Amino acid sequence: MSIIWTIIIGFIAGVIAKFIMPGDNEPSGFILTTILGIVGAFLATYLGQALGWYHPGEAAGLIGAVVGAIIVLLVYGLFAGRQRRAI
Repeated sequence: MSIIWTIIIGFIAGVIAKFIMPGDNEPSGFILTTILGIVGAFLATYLGQALGWYHPGEAAGLIGAVVGAIIVLLVYGLFAGRQRRAI
């Protein structure tokens, strides 16, 4: 059941992050949005545990997942923008 919740929270976080940071270099589609949110949730969990905000084994919530997804979206936009200019 934990994996299903991670996918659901990841999708919601990905959608919210895409609404906050619209742009041409963003990934689109259901699966990429979900992956964006899931990666953001894992990033937020890792950073939160490294900074001492979360205890070991504690996962980030929806707000942390959204912030992590925004960070992932920023990094994706930087790399996607560079690749388009090089071509």
